[in-house]
Amino acid sequence: MSDQPVDSAASGEVTQDDKLWAMLAYVVPAIVALVLLFWAEKKSRPFIRSHTAQALALGVLFLVSTALISGVIGCCTTPVIYIYMVYSGIQAYGGKTVTVPVLTDFIKNQGWA
Repeated sequence: MSDQPVDSAASGEVTQDDKLWAMLAYVVPAIVALVLLFWAEKKSRPFIRSHTAQALALGVLFLVSTALISGVIGCCTTPVIYIYMVYSGIQAYGGKTVTVPVLTDFIKNQGWA
């Protein structure tokens, strides 16, 4: 056994820190997701990068539904999207990969995650 520390970024291992940042990206996407996109150490981590891209896309969808859609539809969709974001954050904290039906394919096709 080697006494050298293992670089978890090189081994692809998902750490507790990765899970925490991924969860926070979903719960507070306007701040945390943007910070993670510019933080070189974090954006090089595949787990964080994929969750951050999805969280930012969901955050934009949340903001658009809040700002543009008014009335009954807006009152229903905004809480549903945020509840889904919190659920996705809990899944990310559990170390799972979250697949958002339309957004995940779009994000992967664009090369963002």
